[in-house]
Amino acid sequence: MKEYEIIIIGAGPAGLQAGIHASRRRHKVLIIGKPQHSALYWAHIENYFGFREKIDGKELIEAGLEQCKRFGAELLEEDVVKLEMEPEGSFLVETERGANFRAQALILALGVKKKKKVFKNEDAFVGKGLSYCVDCDAWFYRGKRVAVLGDGSAALHGAITLTKFSSQVYLIPLKEIPHLEEELKGSQVEVIREKPVEIIGEEEVKGLKLEGGMELELDGLFIELGAKGPLELLSPLGIELDPETFSYVKVDKKMQTNIPGIFACGDLTGPPLQLAKAVGEGCIAGLSASDYLKAKKA
Repeated sequence: MKEYEIIIIGAGPAGLQAGIHASRRRHKVLIIGKPQHSALYWAHIENYFGFREKIDGKELIEAGLEQCKRFGAELLEEDVVKLEMEPEGSFLVETERGANFRAQALILALGVKKKKKVFKNEDAFVGKGLSYCVDCDAWFYRGKRVAVLGDGSAALHGAITLTKFSSQVYLIPLKEIPHLEEELKGSQVEVIREKPVEIIGEEEVKGLKLEGGMELELDGLFIELGAKGPLELLSPLGIELDPETFSYVKVDKKMQTNIPGIFACGDLTGPPLQLAKAVGEGCIAGLSASDYLKAKKA
């Protein structure tokens, strides 16, 4: 298992700024994330200090990546699917392709997951057979028939997880998922290629209607879009959330969470969801993680 002093999860502006400061302090740094998944990557910026004209977010991200690499940070373009804390206080990180790493400090810069509706009527079924979190609700579907809809690593790994609980697991890709066949080899997951049209049921999920008239009888339906959501990923670590909305990670002025050695920055810590805030917090998180490691060695 490869070891790093600091692993940064997220390759948006907060994560890259943290990477710049941490690597400039000569730490062994790994940044894990897909830059194109950052909200900034597809944006146009005209309210950021120092730019006279509008600038493409993609250009800023690519410049930040070059800086990180120049100062010695490494980049792995994969999604993180699992985080664990070891008894002695170090952290284990697993990616979608099964790579495993150990870090002495973590910086979380995952952004926020924006929920997109797949069905017009899905709100009526939330908590009634429809869930957005396999890790949270798989236990409720022991011995049941379930389907997972999605377009990325969260759906793929969610379906595999459900095979440990459910009697029948369908995976319905909403678009092509990289390495799908390879990852599902030897599993009991059945892949359905027909497009989902409508949830069947009155007071709870009873099935799913697909294009071509096919119907699946189901006890539960999971919608897992993109990568695993930040809060789902962090919940096993016991990280404290803001007490008002429970939607963001609570941090102090040093971007430290309630868990020693874990820092958070950017959109993950709450509004305003702005580039300037993300960069500023990334700077603080990178420096604070460095200070934490220095104090730990003293």
